[in-house]
Amino acid sequence: MARFNKLQVLGTIVGTGMVPVYYNKDAGTAKNVLKACYEGGVRAFEFTNRGDFAQEVFAELSKFAAKECPELVLGVGSIVDAPTAALFIQLGAAFVVGPLFNPDVAKVCNRRLVPYTPGCGSVSEIGFAQEAGCDLCKIFPAGSVGGPSFVSNILAPMPWTMILATGAVEPTQENLSAWFKAGVTAVGMGSKLFPKEAIAKGDWGVITTLCRNALQFISDAKQA
Repeated sequence: MARFNKLQVLGTIVGTGMVPVYYNKDAGTAKNVLKACYEGGVRAFEFTNRGDFAQEVFAELSKFAAKECPELVLGVGSIVDAPTAALFIQLGAAFVVGPLFNPDVAKVCNRRLVPYTPGCGSVSEIGFAQEAGCDLCKIFPAGSVGGPSFVSNILAPMPWTMILATGAVEPTQENLSAWFKAGVTAVGMGSKLFPKEAIAKGDWGVITTLCRNALQFISDAKQA
Protein backbone atom coordinates (compact mmCIF):
# COMPACT_ATOMS: atom_id res chain seq x y z
CA MET A 1 0.00 0.00 0.00
CA ALA A 2 1.21 3.51 -0.81
CA ARG A 3 2.80 5.55 1.97
CA PHE A 4 1.07 8.74 0.82
CA ASN A 5 -2.59 9.50 0.19
CA LYS A 6 -3.99 10.95 -3.02
CA LEU A 7 -3.96 14.56 -1.87
CA GLN A 8 -0.37 14.29 -0.67
CA VAL A 9 0.73 12.77 -3.97
CA LEU A 10 -0.94 15.39 -6.14
CA GLY A 11 0.28 18.14 -3.82
CA THR A 12 3.85 16.92 -4.16
CA ILE A 13 3.71 16.76 -7.96
CA VAL A 14 2.11 20.19 -8.19
CA GLY A 15 4.52 21.65 -5.65
CA THR A 16 7.75 20.50 -7.27
CA GLY A 17 6.52 20.60 -10.85
CA MET A 18 8.73 17.76 -12.07
CA VAL A 19 8.56 13.97 -12.21
CA PRO A 20 11.74 12.20 -13.36
CA VAL A 21 10.95 9.14 -15.46
CA TYR A 22 13.40 6.23 -15.33
CA TYR A 23 13.84 2.50 -15.87
CA ASN A 24 16.73 0.16 -15.32
CA LYS A 25 16.66 -3.61 -15.01
CA ASP A 26 19.34 -3.44 -12.33
CA ALA A 27 17.90 -2.62 -8.91
CA GLY A 28 21.21 -1.29 -7.61
CA THR A 29 21.52 1.24 -10.41
CA ALA A 30 17.89 2.25 -10.01
CA LYS A 31 18.44 2.88 -6.29
CA ASN A 32 21.46 5.06 -6.95
CA VAL A 33 19.58 7.08 -9.55
CA LEU A 34 16.61 7.48 -7.22
CA LYS A 35 18.83 8.65 -4.37
CA ALA A 36 20.66 11.09 -6.66
CA CYS A 37 17.36 12.62 -7.74
CA TYR A 38 16.17 12.84 -4.14
CA GLU A 39 19.33 14.67 -3.10
CA GLY A 40 18.71 17.08 -5.97
CA GLY A 41 15.32 18.01 -4.52
CA VAL A 42 13.07 15.58 -6.40
CA ARG A 43 10.06 14.45 -4.38
CA ALA A 44 8.02 12.59 -7.03
CA PHE A 45 9.62 9.86 -9.15
CA GLU A 46 8.21 7.55 -11.83
CA PHE A 47 9.74 4.13 -12.40
CA THR A 48 8.55 2.83 -15.74
CA ASN A 49 7.28 -0.67 -16.37
CA ARG A 50 9.39 -1.30 -19.46
CA GLY A 51 11.20 -4.58 -18.96
CA ASP A 52 10.79 -8.17 -17.82
CA PHE A 53 10.51 -8.48 -14.04
CA ALA A 54 10.17 -4.70 -13.69
CA GLN A 55 7.84 -5.36 -10.78
CA GLU A 56 10.66 -7.04 -8.87
CA VAL A 57 12.92 -4.04 -9.32
CA PHE A 58 10.08 -1.74 -8.30
CA ALA A 59 9.46 -3.76 -5.14
CA GLU A 60 13.08 -3.29 -4.09
CA LEU A 61 12.96 0.37 -5.03
CA SER A 62 9.79 0.90 -3.03
CA LYS A 63 11.36 -0.54 0.12
CA PHE A 64 14.55 1.44 -0.47
CA ALA A 65 12.65 4.71 -0.90
CA ALA A 66 10.71 4.19 2.32
CA LYS A 67 13.97 3.91 4.21
CA GLU A 68 16.39 6.21 2.38
CA CYS A 69 14.06 8.79 0.78
CA PRO A 70 11.23 9.23 3.31
CA GLU A 71 9.66 12.24 1.60
CA LEU A 72 9.70 10.71 -1.89
CA VAL A 73 6.46 9.83 -3.66
CA LEU A 74 7.23 6.81 -5.85
CA GLY A 75 4.94 5.94 -8.75
CA VAL A 76 4.91 3.62 -11.72
CA GLY A 77 4.67 4.45 -15.42
CA SER A 78 3.97 2.76 -18.77
CA ILE A 79 0.86 1.07 -17.37
CA VAL A 80 -1.70 0.12 -20.02
CA ASP A 81 -4.00 -2.39 -18.25
CA ALA A 82 -5.78 -2.80 -14.94
CA PRO A 83 -4.11 -6.02 -13.70
CA THR A 84 -0.66 -4.46 -14.03
CA ALA A 85 -1.83 -1.32 -12.23
CA ALA A 86 -3.17 -3.46 -9.38
CA LEU A 87 0.14 -5.34 -9.13
CA PHE A 88 2.21 -2.19 -8.75
CA ILE A 89 -0.25 -0.59 -6.36
CA GLN A 90 0.14 -3.66 -4.17
CA LEU A 91 3.91 -3.09 -4.28
CA GLY A 92 3.51 0.48 -3.04
CA ALA A 93 3.00 2.64 -6.12
CA ALA A 94 1.67 6.02 -4.97
CA PHE A 95 0.55 7.03 -8.46
CA VAL A 96 0.05 5.35 -11.83
CA VAL A 97 0.97 6.82 -15.21
CA GLY A 98 0.21 5.44 -18.66
CA PRO A 99 0.93 6.28 -22.30
CA LEU A 100 -2.79 5.97 -23.03
CA PHE A 101 -6.15 6.24 -21.26
CA ASN A 102 -7.75 3.01 -20.09
CA PRO A 103 -11.02 3.34 -18.11
CA ASP A 104 -10.36 -0.01 -16.40
CA VAL A 105 -7.11 1.33 -14.95
CA ALA A 106 -9.02 4.37 -13.68
CA LYS A 107 -11.45 2.09 -11.83
CA VAL A 108 -8.67 0.18 -10.09
CA CYS A 109 -6.87 3.37 -9.09
CA ASN A 110 -10.02 5.15 -7.96
CA ARG A 111 -10.95 2.20 -5.76
CA ARG A 112 -7.65 2.59 -3.89
CA LEU A 113 -7.58 6.41 -4.12
CA VAL A 114 -4.36 6.30 -6.13
CA PRO A 115 -3.91 9.10 -8.69
CA TYR A 116 -4.04 7.88 -12.30
CA THR A 117 -2.41 10.07 -14.94
CA PRO A 118 -3.19 8.71 -18.40
CA GLY A 119 -1.55 9.73 -21.65
CA CYS A 120 -3.82 11.88 -23.82
CA GLY A 121 -3.25 13.31 -27.28
CA SER A 122 -6.45 15.29 -27.82
CA VAL A 123 -8.94 17.48 -26.02
CA SER A 124 -11.54 14.69 -26.19
CA GLU A 125 -9.21 12.18 -24.58
CA ILE A 126 -8.48 14.63 -21.78
CA GLY A 127 -12.20 15.15 -21.30
CA PHE A 128 -12.91 11.42 -21.11
CA ALA A 129 -10.07 10.98 -18.61
CA GLN A 130 -11.40 13.79 -16.44
CA GLU A 131 -14.86 12.22 -16.45
CA ALA A 132 -13.24 9.01 -15.16
CA GLY A 133 -11.73 10.87 -12.21
CA CYS A 134 -8.24 11.64 -13.53
CA ASP A 135 -7.16 14.88 -11.89
CA LEU A 136 -3.83 15.14 -13.71
CA CYS A 137 -3.63 14.22 -17.40
CA LYS A 138 -0.42 13.56 -19.30
CA ILE A 139 -0.08 14.92 -22.80
CA PHE A 140 2.04 12.41 -24.66
CA PRO A 141 4.12 12.61 -26.68
CA ALA A 142 4.04 16.28 -25.76
CA GLY A 143 6.26 17.47 -28.58
CA SER A 144 4.30 15.60 -31.23
CA VAL A 145 0.82 16.72 -30.16
CA GLY A 146 1.69 20.39 -30.41
CA GLY A 147 4.12 21.36 -27.66
CA PRO A 148 3.46 24.32 -25.35
CA SER A 149 0.92 25.84 -27.75
CA PHE A 150 -1.23 22.71 -27.39
CA VAL A 151 -1.27 23.27 -23.63
CA SER A 152 -2.30 26.91 -23.83
CA ASN A 153 -4.97 26.10 -26.41
CA ILE A 154 -6.46 23.44 -24.13
CA LEU A 155 -6.50 25.70 -21.10
CA ALA A 156 -8.35 28.46 -22.92
CA PRO A 157 -11.70 26.59 -22.98
CA MET A 158 -10.83 24.18 -20.12
CA PRO A 159 -8.92 26.25 -17.54
CA TRP A 160 -9.48 23.69 -14.78
CA THR A 161 -7.29 21.17 -16.59
CA MET A 162 -4.11 19.95 -14.90
CA ILE A 163 -1.47 18.82 -17.37
CA LEU A 164 1.72 16.79 -17.06
CA ALA A 165 3.81 17.26 -20.20
CA THR A 166 6.10 14.34 -21.06
CA GLY A 167 8.21 14.14 -24.20
CA ALA A 168 10.23 17.01 -25.71
CA VAL A 169 10.94 18.31 -22.20
CA GLU A 170 14.53 19.26 -21.44
CA PRO A 171 16.25 20.46 -18.25
CA THR A 172 17.05 23.90 -19.66
CA GLN A 173 15.70 27.27 -18.59
CA GLU A 174 14.39 28.08 -22.07
CA ASN A 175 12.54 24.79 -22.48
CA LEU A 176 11.03 24.64 -19.01
CA SER A 177 10.03 28.30 -19.09
CA ALA A 178 8.10 27.68 -22.31
CA TRP A 179 6.15 24.77 -20.84
CA PHE A 180 5.22 26.52 -17.60
CA LYS A 181 4.41 29.77 -19.37
CA ALA A 182 1.95 27.74 -21.46
CA GLY A 183 0.33 26.53 -18.25
CA VAL A 184 1.47 22.98 -17.48
CA THR A 185 1.06 21.78 -13.91
CA ALA A 186 4.21 19.69 -14.10
CA VAL A 187 6.60 18.03 -16.52
CA GLY A 188 7.89 14.50 -16.82
CA MET A 189 11.52 14.12 -17.88
CA GLY A 190 13.52 11.06 -18.81
CA SER A 191 16.82 10.57 -20.61
CA LYS A 192 17.88 14.22 -20.47
CA LEU A 193 18.19 13.92 -16.69
CA PHE A 194 20.11 10.67 -16.84
CA PRO A 195 23.19 10.88 -19.09
CA LYS A 196 24.32 7.36 -20.04
CA GLU A 197 27.96 8.26 -19.49
CA ALA A 198 27.30 9.42 -15.93
CA ILE A 199 25.37 6.28 -15.06
CA ALA A 200 28.06 4.05 -16.61
CA LYS A 201 30.72 5.78 -14.48
CA GLY A 202 28.56 5.88 -11.37
CA ASP A 203 28.83 9.66 -11.32
CA TRP A 204 25.57 10.22 -9.50
CA GLY A 205 26.40 13.83 -8.68
CA VAL A 206 25.74 14.74 -12.31
CA ILE A 207 22.13 13.61 -11.95
CA THR A 208 21.76 15.45 -8.64
CA THR A 209 22.99 18.67 -10.24
CA LEU A 210 20.73 18.32 -13.28
CA CYS A 211 17.71 17.77 -11.04
CA ARG A 212 18.57 20.65 -8.74
CA ASN A 213 19.04 23.04 -11.68
CA ALA A 214 15.84 21.91 -13.39
CA LEU A 215 13.80 22.42 -10.23
CA GLN A 216 15.24 25.90 -9.88
CA PHE A 217 14.33 26.72 -13.48
CA ILE A 218 10.81 25.49 -12.78
CA SER A 219 10.55 27.57 -9.61
CA ASP A 220 11.71 30.64 -11.49
CA ALA A 221 9.22 29.96 -14.30
CA LYS A 222 6.33 29.65 -11.85
CA GLN A 223 7.21 32.92 -10.16
CA ALA A 224 7.47 34.67 -13.51
